[in-house]
Amino acid sequence: MNHEEKVAAIAAQIRSRPRGSGPASLRKSAVSHFVPNPNDPKHGDRKIDVRALDQILELDIPARRCVVEPGVTFSDLVRATLAHRLVPKLVPELKTITVGGAIAGCSVESMSYRYGGFHDSCRSYELVTGTGEILRCSPGDNSLLFEMIHGSYGTLGILTRVEFDLIPAMPYVHMDYRRLRSFADFHSVMMKLCEEGRYDFIDGIIHGRDSFVLCLGQFTDRAPWTSDYKSLNIFYKSTATRRDDYPTTYDYFFRYDTECHWLTRSLPVPAMESLPMRLLLGKVLLGSTNILNWSRRLRPLLKHQKNVDVVVDVFIPEPRVKEFYGWYEATLDYFPLWIVPYRAPKVYPWIDEDHAKANSSAYFIDCAVYGKKNDVPGVDYHKLLEDKTRELGGIKTLISQNQYDEATFWKIYHRDNYDRAKRISDPDGMFRGLYEKFHPTAPGSR
Repeated sequence: MNHEEKVAAIAAQIRSRPRGSGPASLRKSAVSHFVPNPNDPKHGDRKIDVRALDQILELDIPARRCVVEPGVTFSDLVRATLAHRLVPKLVPELKTITVGGAIAGCSVESMSYRYGGFHDSCRSYELVTGTGEILRCSPGDNSLLFEMIHGSYGTLGILTRVEFDLIPAMPYVHMDYRRLRSFADFHSVMMKLCEEGRYDFIDGIIHGRDSFVLCLGQFTDRAPWTSDYKSLNIFYKSTATRRDDYPTTYDYFFRYDTECHWLTRSLPVPAMESLPMRLLLGKVLLGSTNILNWSRRLRPLLKHQKNVDVVVDVFIPEPRVKEFYGWYEATLDYFPLWIVPYRAPKVYPWIDEDHAKANSSAYFIDCAVYGKKNDVPGVDYHKLLEDKTRELGGIKTLISQNQYDEATFWKIYHRDNYDRAKRISDPDGMFRGLYEKFHPTAPGSR
């Protein structure tokens, strides 16, 4: 089928659903990047099949413009664009993240200090609504929907086509690792380099209370050697010992994929960071596809686990990040911690206006907590992080546990703008609302 036929078939699926059949969710080809939740009501939903939406539709080299279907993974996208020495302005760090997922969620990576999220590079979307209508969304057409699709997690309709910008790239990335001994120095140097803007990539890894590493990258045409972190070697560990590095550009973008950052440490099979275990089981356990598929298979076991491990990104207003880090070190004390500066080009309209006023800077700092055990009796680290993030005027991703009551949730997210967008794209509630989707016990979530 061509693209138009695929979209028509999806719209027909929606229009043919019987009234009163309950909320719909999507059947996709790509692995889910939501933290497994055995109580999520979507597991019992009737599905709308969107698996066919996985093609690159147009690659305009002179205009540095690309058009894709939302099921295209960034691994496939980067391979296609790099062949022409171009890449997206933002490439999320796992191969299996899709273009649609990066838009509907909150994508972040080491180019975010300059370009924000992937959605900030998008020119237009095509959307199938909850009534089966096909809409074009852009700054000039359905502009509210265009702005609100980011951060809506698929609750406003089905993305079917995405148009976005590309930037020039080179075959390799030269990595420079700078070690600092305090968070104050780490933060100060990071923000100074963000303002200077001379690096193509900036992020950081805090390995422990006295080990702070800034990871600074620049495109380059030549490399004296190249590194391989796809099987036996572990990228995040290398940053604690290396002075510099030269991955290929493709391998740089997905340098965290083999471990899902460091989530191999949370697999039920022990010692997956050891050489013998990697040689023995690496092909079936390493890499984002394998790790996330195993997480999905083990989802039923989570019913017996009161508090699952903490896997979440929290975006802290840059002026409050030193306060947050002091609290984090005293309260969670879990490392490594991934740090990514994120420059928001504007206040996103899905964020409540009063909540947004807490950030007097253009920057958020993404603090990514991946794999913290949540097994201390009487303590829920998910809830502690959620509350502290809100207190500081921050935003957390919604892909894991969420415990906001409804009133608190809508003090963070912009209810008026969301409801206006929902009335346009899903007036009959074909898809769950944003609060209901992430709070399975809320009224209307089933």
